[in-house]
Amino acid sequence: MASNVVSDSDKPSVSNVEQSRSSLCDEFAAITGTDSAVAQCYLAENEWEVERALNSFFEADLEKVFEEDFPDCETSPKAKRQKVEKKPPADCIDLTEDSPTSARKSSEEDDNKLSLISWNVDGLDTDNLGERARGLCSFLVLYTPDVVFLQELIPPYVQYLKKRAVSYLIIEGGEDNYFTGMMLKKTRVKFLESEIVSYPTTRMMRNLLVAQVTFKGQKLCLLTSHLESCKDQAEQRMKQLRVVLQRMREAPEDVTVLFGGDTNLRDTEVAKVGLPSSVCDVWERLGKQEHCRYTWDTKANNNKTLPYVCRCRFDRVYFRPAAKDGVPRLAPDHMALVGLEKLDCGRFTSDHWGIYCSFSAA
Repeated sequence: MASNVVSDSDKPSVSNVEQSRSSLCDEFAAITGTDSAVAQCYLAENEWEVERALNSFFEADLEKVFEEDFPDCETSPKAKRQKVEKKPPADCIDLTEDSPTSARKSSEEDDNKLSLISWNVDGLDTDNLGERARGLCSFLVLYTPDVVFLQELIPPYVQYLKKRAVSYLIIEGGEDNYFTGMMLKKTRVKFLESEIVSYPTTRMMRNLLVAQVTFKGQKLCLLTSHLESCKDQAEQRMKQLRVVLQRMREAPEDVTVLFGGDTNLRDTEVAKVGLPSSVCDVWERLGKQEHCRYTWDTKANNNKTLPYVCRCRFDRVYFRPAAKDGVPRLAPDHMALVGLEKLDCGRFTSDHWGIYCSFSAA
């Protein structure tokens, strides 16, 4: 007769429970940009379920902050929004419109170049977020990128951009908490369709946002993602990278494919996965220039107060040119980091530097 008594060896030990909860606190803190004390409070209130705790944190914290910073934006987390908004809100002021004094007629060569910015804007850090969002818009004016990949967006930030960056079409990679997005210059890029590809085993609500567009008659497949954070999530990151690379590799040969995002990747992880021969890392292709190596650099960027110095190339751009005969081909020709100057509030636009890239006819 089988015994129903649970032996002491079958019970989770106190140390195992503590270790598990400590790991959950680290995960919560990494996603929200808070500390372990805040993490423990929200997790304990939500029976140590990470997703419930995150929902509670976002709904409680962000409404109040954005009532102060973005008083003209809809902040309700219950509000449903279109994934792609074709018409701007009526009460909009376009901060990204070229001013008459700064506008210049670009050369035909410049006109045919495709330009891109990829940036983790750190919407989870709500300090000075209104000014930092305006800072993003000022870079959109300065560089007038055709395509913008954004990570760590939150709903009020998106609503602000819809009212202040009217010259761009905004595609959202989610509705709640935090997510990725794309901005497409309406006069230069024609949007066709988009989809969200899930990462089945993510614990941080990450996914892959994919958009099909045309630029100067050329077919482009655009991808952005925020891969799993934290050093101990290497296996998850590599799984997610394989999904990204599979989509890039399998795109039709008459399509140019561009991926940009906060990958959190370490070089050893990329080496383990391996880039397909058809895909290049744009930073490497352009000569591994030292001035744009580190995109998360706590030595130069003090938005995060950390007890250590960390310099990493978390943000990356991957490129796969069209291979079909007779199809125009693009090639990367320039890369630079943006957001290196402090704003009037004394902080940077984000704790990450943004990446600016341009591509010209090969």
